[in-house]
Amino acid sequence: MSRCGINVLFMLFHFLVLPGFELTARGDDLITWKGSGRGGAVAAGKAESVAAGIWMLKQGGNAADAAAATLLALAITDYGLFAIGGEVPLLIYDAGKKEVKVLSGLGSAPLDPEAIKWYYENGIPANGSMKSAPVPGAIDLVITALRLYGTVSFSQAVQPTLELLDAGEKPWHSDLAVTLRKMTAREDETAGTRVEKLTAARDRFYKGDIADDLEDWYIKSGAFLRKRDLENHRTRVEDPVSVTYRGYRIFKCGPWTQGPYLCQTLRLLEGFKLQEMGHLSSSYIHTVIESLKLGLADRDEYYGDPLFTEVPMKLLLADEYTVLRRKLIDPAKASAAIRPGNPYGPGPIKDGDEPVESTSNIPVQDTTTCVVADRWGNVVAATPSANLVGNRPGPSGVTQGNRIRSLNTTSGHPNRVQAGKRPRITLTPTLVLKEGKPVLAISVAGGDLQDQTSLNMILNHVDFGMLPEQAVTAPRFNTFHHQGSFDPNPDRQATVVGPGRMRANKAVAVEVLRELEERGHKVSTTGGAIAYPVMIYIDHANRMIHAAGDPKAGRHAAAID
Repeated sequence: MSRCGINVLFMLFHFLVLPGFELTARGDDLITWKGSGRGGAVAAGKAESVAAGIWMLKQGGNAADAAAATLLALAITDYGLFAIGGEVPLLIYDAGKKEVKVLSGLGSAPLDPEAIKWYYENGIPANGSMKSAPVPGAIDLVITALRLYGTVSFSQAVQPTLELLDAGEKPWHSDLAVTLRKMTAREDETAGTRVEKLTAARDRFYKGDIADDLEDWYIKSGAFLRKRDLENHRTRVEDPVSVTYRGYRIFKCGPWTQGPYLCQTLRLLEGFKLQEMGHLSSSYIHTVIESLKLGLADRDEYYGDPLFTEVPMKLLLADEYTVLRRKLIDPAKASAAIRPGNPYGPGPIKDGDEPVESTSNIPVQDTTTCVVADRWGNVVAATPSANLVGNRPGPSGVTQGNRIRSLNTTSGHPNRVQAGKRPRITLTPTLVLKEGKPVLAISVAGGDLQDQTSLNMILNHVDFGMLPEQAVTAPRFNTFHHQGSFDPNPDRQATVVGPGRMRANKAVAVEVLRELEERGHKVSTTGGAIAYPVMIYIDHANRMIHAAGDPKAGRHAAAID
């Protein structure tokens, strides 16, 4: 990439912004919020990160290469929503193998048992602390994606990011540039295959002098992490959780994320004639909200890192259990109770308590988005985040977040904190296949809203035939009838965000909102974006890739011919 590539992007940004639009120019292209083409597509956060992925596709890179370039750039362009010390769950469709895999780019809780003891004695800090920092997962995720699915070097993938850092003004920009160049130098000086070179670059961060620098910072900042945590970290490659919905196969990461509850919700909704109800009708919104409540209740009751806790995933997705749960949905009345089921019975309800609304005011600061498709049929969906909440960069330029607060200290809870355990996170990318071919890739930022918005996107396309530019801009809705995923309070019933409350965009008809209130929903409205979605649709009949990101949410997308 020429030195003028990304730097020109910054200069043109100041001169080529059209009134009323969020448009950024890169070279001779104009990156807006949507794009269509046959050569590949990227949808992400800021336009500069999309530019990095598009550049990689134009250089002949595949979807994994372009995702790596985009993710690294997002750590700079979308800093505060993501950082290089953050985490990235990723789904990838490999066109050669014709399979979907999960890459768990999520770091764990500290290995030191004294740290875990401290959490139980003092509570998990909820308002910003290096004591809540997990092992940084993003760097290993990127290199693992390149090693297993990519074609380029780390040096090539990180080049746009280094140009962004060199053009930056914040002190940590130069610090991080030094750290990343240490990795590229190790890659360049290592003899051997591309994979061996990538491994050497990765090991300098997790085992070498960069790890030593990070440990020094951890000690000085009061964090519990040590070099041993870095050395033991690996990006796990896992099988996804998946279900069929109206002939489409939906793939999600495992129950160390909230993702499988989207699968549970879709299984419930398959028993309803949503299309006949009409898009954004009161019956449609009511049915979707009530299904979401049931899925979320099971999420909060059963999900956790399956390496540490037995999650009854097959039972939660079983036909018999789904039918029992579906019968709980009253078409005329909204439920006021939190109702997890009993998949072991199976039984429709394990508990039916009416919760008290949470009074906590815990700050949330995350996430951004990334979806990529290439001309060979490979597709990536990733949801990068860092949950910074006040944490600052260390001398290496690396910033880490507070993801440990997504664990709790509740006795016997599947998501209670343990040494080396992954927190159950909200980050939840989506891939959708039809007849064995990828058709949708979705990524959403917005904490507990992520899969609610992903559900909006899937239904918009599958049930109502919308292309991405329609699906991401159509009015949305969500429920607050669930536990807050960033609240480590051991009293889990006290973490329910808004019992009975739901929200819709103001564009939803007034009479629809009134009918929802008559059914018992506590309705509020907003003129702003409900979460921050990006979406890719692949039209195999025309070999066309359509990408879009909600412009109201500051999302950008582009495609190449």
